[in-house]
Amino acid sequence: MSDDQLDIVLTVNGEPVNERVAARTTLVDFLRETLHLTGSHVGCEHGVCGACTVRVNGEIVRGCLMLAVQCDSATVETIEGVSDSGAVADLQDAFVRRNALQCGFCTPGMILTAQELLDKATAPLSRDAIREHLSGNYCRCTGYHAIVDAVESVAQDRERARGRS
Repeated sequence: MSDDQLDIVLTVNGEPVNERVAARTTLVDFLRETLHLTGSHVGCEHGVCGACTVRVNGEIVRGCLMLAVQCDSATVETIEGVSDSGAVADLQDAFVRRNALQCGFCTPGMILTAQELLDKATAPLSRDAIREHLSGNYCRCTGYHAIVDAVESVAQDRERARGRS
C-alpha cells in the first residue's frame, strides 16, 4: 500500500462502500469523483458557502472540510440518498412552487440544512429561526426570501399534519 493511500469502509446512502483513497482527499471530492454522487457541489472549498453540505452520522457537515478517511466506519448521506428516500420531497416541491431556486448550485445544501431544521423543530418556526439556521448556506441568486418562504410553508404543512397549529 502506498504511503498516501488508505482503505476506508463506510456506508453511503445506505450502500456499503469499500475504497482506497488518497489521505488528503476531501469527502466532497471522494463523493463526486470516486462515487459519482455529484449533488454536493464544490464552491468555496473553505467551509463557508455550504454547497458541499452532506450528513455524516446524522450530522450536517461541510464535505470540503472533512477528509474521506475521517469517514471510515461512518454513515454518509448525500442529497441523492435523501432525495431517493422521499424524505425531502415536500421541500423539493416547495422550492419549485416558491421559485426558491434559480441556478440550483446551492439547492442541495439548502435542502439538507432545511431538512435538519425541520426534523429538529419542536415548535412552530419563525422566519428568523429559518434564516438563522440557513445562514451558513450562501445563495447568490434568490436573495433568500423565496427560500425562507419554501421552508416556512413546509414547516407549516408538517405542523398541520402533526395536528399542531
